[in-house]
Amino acid sequence: MSKINQIAWDDTVLPFQLDRSNIRGRIARLDGVLDHILSRHDYPAPVSALVAELALLMALIGPTMKLRWKLSLQVRGSGAIRTIAADFYAPEADDKPARIRAWASFDADRLDNSAPFDQIGEGYFAILIDQGEGTQPYQGITPLTGGSLSACAQTYFAQSEQLPARFQLASGYSRLSGEAGHWRAGGVMLQTLPGEPMDAGKGGSGEGGLIEAADILQGAESEDWNRANILLDTVEVLELIGPSIGPTDLLLRLFHEETPRVFDTQRVEFGCSCTSDRVRDTLSIYSAKDIAHMTTDDGIVTADCQFCGAHYEFDPQSLGFEATVDAEGKPLESVDSEDKAEK
Repeated sequence: MSKINQIAWDDTVLPFQLDRSNIRGRIARLDGVLDHILSRHDYPAPVSALVAELALLMALIGPTMKLRWKLSLQVRGSGAIRTIAADFYAPEADDKPARIRAWASFDADRLDNSAPFDQIGEGYFAILIDQGEGTQPYQGITPLTGGSLSACAQTYFAQSEQLPARFQLASGYSRLSGEAGHWRAGGVMLQTLPGEPMDAGKGGSGEGGLIEAADILQGAESEDWNRANILLDTVEVLELIGPSIGPTDLLLRLFHEETPRVFDTQRVEFGCSCTSDRVRDTLSIYSAKDIAHMTTDDGIVTADCQFCGAHYEFDPQSLGFEATVDAEGKPLESVDSEDKAEK
């Protein structure tokens, strides 16, 4: 493992608060997590850039949610890059890391030299919060706007949460002399602390009727927000992703006059929730005729996880709502008979 992969602040999220401005934030660094996500797919450069951006947004947004299970970000478009999806799984315990995964689908023949975001086309940016069994998932949708996925996230927070948010993100492929190359990403998120909800009868709206920070914040709050954003604008790419500047050093460099206060660092790692049973459950809606169409010449049904690349093989007779054998190939009728005998 290279020295750069051993840096203590890689694959971490540092929460902080600017006491003078009443603004909270996060600084995230992704190293092994991002490399794990991208190294499993041979994505063209514009696709890799957008997957990295969405994974980094997930690392920054996920810890801000009171999450019991999963947060998802999904981007759907009509262009060459059709889908980008990322999931954030809440830590299973206080001493456990959060887990992140991401994936994209695209039409290689339609990719061109235009900006990566422009190749998504018309579509939407969605945030989905699933607190687990027994709860109703929440979904918020905002149009693809602003020229970047981070701009879409900013629009979502202003529209749905009435909390102005700001992101500065960077990613790149790092290659040190004599070492194998790998992906790195870093970013900063700023967000105003919750206050009084905006009066619907006050303020205006941004371009296209979208709410912007200026529509929500007034007076001193607006001045504090603008000042923090001006300071954030001075950040450089190498400060976000380079190995020589730690998150606390970056925080002091940017916001030393805002009285920054840090909290416990949160770890993140790559993690996928796919299992054989979950794939089987997904296929349970299909009839025996549908399953037959999925069966290969070798007499099996195969499935590959789009996130982690795991490969699964199934006996077609064990799939669908007309299955005749269980996962171990045991006839389902005999299982029922044994259950009745035990009762």
